[in-house]
Amino acid sequence: MSRPTSTRLTLAGLVTSALAFALMQTLLIPALPVLQRELGTSQEWITWTITVYLLTGSVVTPIFGRLGDQYGKVRMAVISLGVFLVGSLGALVSWDVASLVVARGVQGVGAAVFPLAYAIIRDEFPERDWSVAMGVVSATLGVGGGIGIVAAGVIVDNASWRWLFALSAVVGLLALVLVWRFIPESPVRSPSRVDVPGALLLSGGLVCLLVALTEGEPQGWGSPAIIGLFAASAVLLAAWGVAESRIAQPMVDLRMLARRTVLFTNLTALMSGFALYATWVLLPTFFQLPANLPAELRPLADYGFGTSVTVAGLWMLPTSCAIIVAGPVGGLLGRRFGARLPLAAGMLLLAAGCAGIALWHGSPTPVAVSFLVAGLGIGFSFAAMPRLIVGAVAPTETAVATGMNNVIRTVGGVVGAQIAAVLVAAHHVNGGPVPAERGFTIAFWVSVAGAVVGAGTAFLISGRRARPVAVAVSADA
Repeated sequence: MSRPTSTRLTLAGLVTSALAFALMQTLLIPALPVLQRELGTSQEWITWTITVYLLTGSVVTPIFGRLGDQYGKVRMAVISLGVFLVGSLGALVSWDVASLVVARGVQGVGAAVFPLAYAIIRDEFPERDWSVAMGVVSATLGVGGGIGIVAAGVIVDNASWRWLFALSAVVGLLALVLVWRFIPESPVRSPSRVDVPGALLLSGGLVCLLVALTEGEPQGWGSPAIIGLFAASAVLLAAWGVAESRIAQPMVDLRMLARRTVLFTNLTALMSGFALYATWVLLPTFFQLPANLPAELRPLADYGFGTSVTVAGLWMLPTSCAIIVAGPVGGLLGRRFGARLPLAAGMLLLAAGCAGIALWHGSPTPVAVSFLVAGLGIGFSFAAMPRLIVGAVAPTETAVATGMNNVIRTVGGVVGAQIAAVLVAAHHVNGGPVPAERGFTIAFWVSVAGAVVGAGTAFLISGRRARPVAVAVSADA
């Protein structure tokens, strides 16, 4: 098989793997009211079908990244996709909300494909192609999310919600076959042992942090349970930092995270997730208002476009198209000018797009156009971040380093989504149950501020090429 054919099939397998996970980030969101009704459960329990997916993905990403560096990236990618497929099938046949939540938690293991994909690209592609290939895989995160909202609306409006998981099972199986059959395993390995204490402390800290962030609004930010979770997270993450600094072969080398390029790229990732999700989570609701309110309350909301779930997704679909284009283009720009430029430009475009939504949300067209501009920024920035990380770390650190970048971006997204929800909840029409337009507008401007801060941290990344890092390589298969 020739090299060009091999790299095309490799990229196809990685993109399909990323798509499987990205689809299920949003595919379930439009179906939540239907799931709540058919499973006879509460709003809090049905929300956990989203939360647990995010939670599991954040926990396993750095762990699988490290295991991939030690035992083989393709091997761990196959395991990750296999677990994702099991979770999809479990969700397909789930009989109550508890079984669905468990299955969604199993599905979340599929998040590990992203750092493993970046590491595989580093091992299998010529260096000049890294930026473009990583841009394509990164773009899949936004594209899959956009397609998921549209596909979910169509499926829920015309068939059973179980077909959502049938779709994810098919995509997951296809990705598993492509990765297993066409991607060769790399001989680049880290010969260190598994850092079990580090994995447990990091997992515990992330679980407490993300549960506190996602449950803070419904439970009350000042409740003893939420305060306790934040405190436990701080203690566990501090203990993780101490443990990692004292062990000879840590799961995550804190000195690596402190390198200037890695540090400021991760800070930019935090702000990119914050800015994106503070707007993204609100737009479907904004498009559907006031039609998604009870009939007697609709006259109180003199804003929004009154669309269905499917139509709201279609208005947002151009953003996914923009991300498809911007990811590879951002990679090309990064190859020519360095990845810092498209990262900073992407954050500024994201800020401009969110500002457009804040200023001109009186009709759907300017909102869609503004979100398309934001999509270009998402594509640029998501493409640049893994390239910057990969250029600053050793090959044996690639998967865990990009995995931590994904985790930090996820945390930023959760924080942004929660702050947006708090802002909307704090503003109501005449103190009643109908959210006021002002709450949405303030949240959109908060997104702008977050993106501008992210652009600033991007400019602080060193513009010099990273020096080659000495590595220990094991040829064990």
